[in-house]
Amino acid sequence: MNIKKPKFWDNKRPNIYAYLLLPLALILKIINFIKQKSPKKNKIKIICVGNIYIGGTGKTSLSIKINEILNKKKIRSCFIKKNYKNQIDEQKILENRGKLFLSSKRIDAINQAERENYEVAILDDGLQDYSFIKDISFVCFNNINWIGNGLTIPAGPLRESINNLKKYHHVFFNGNLENLENLKREIYEINPQIDIHVGKYKPINLQEFDKKLKYLAFSGIGNHKTFISMLKEYEFNVRKDIEFPDHYNYSANDINQILEEAVNLDCKIITTEKDFLRLDNNKRYDIKFIKSNLEIIDEEKLINTII
Repeated sequence: MNIKKPKFWDNKRPNIYAYLLLPLALILKIINFIKQKSPKKNKIKIICVGNIYIGGTGKTSLSIKINEILNKKKIRSCFIKKNYKNQIDEQKILENRGKLFLSSKRIDAINQAERENYEVAILDDGLQDYSFIKDISFVCFNNINWIGNGLTIPAGPLRESINNLKKYHHVFFNGNLENLENLKREIYEINPQIDIHVGKYKPINLQEFDKKLKYLAFSGIGNHKTFISMLKEYEFNVRKDIEFPDHYNYSANDINQILEEAVNLDCKIITTEKDFLRLDNNKRYDIKFIKSNLEIIDEEKLINTII
């Protein structure tokens, strides 16, 4: 089931619905604390790319970039991901970029990677999985979404309190550099010693598109606004954009409506690679996807962190 997150989660300040859900948020915090286990230390080096804000923070993009960096250094690395049935799109993208170990328990996938003599395991998600010790953790944020209303689930979009940044050493911002300096100031107020890394999305198949044409853009990802922001930065004439829930499973009716709307607006259709991979082959006609890479600002700093 695809559930779109409540709009009030991303209000700058909590509203009445958020305050009514605060007692439940507190109960969930207590339950999560009780469920924590004594973590295990593995021989394989574990780099965790996770988040506090739920969804749409660019974890997969950063995981791929870290894997590329390690491959250039001739370090045998792999991806680790918990096997969620609604995340096949992300699984396919990771499999196309390297070796992926999947399991219902991350620790089982990590152990398998260790048995196959991989040197580094890159976790796409898993910051709140306390069954193993991470050697390095990156807390990812999206420049636009940031922390929403600042409250924890279900009152807001956070998996844990933003004040928990005091216990982390590395933050990574994904997006198009929006509001960056203000966000840095907020983070340094919580943890003045934390390292902040920054990435920017860069399209790599622009030659496939005629930017003189009009476009209807759609996506079912956690950072739809960042996708649209990137298109506009690269001068796409986006006549209309349609947002679906994260990891949305498109029906034939959904695609037919998009195709019909594009005809009415005299637009070409553009989406993300993740969304394109979720479409059945017979639903992909007349739909193209923009492929993007994460460009690291000060890549040497990131290399020094992970090596």
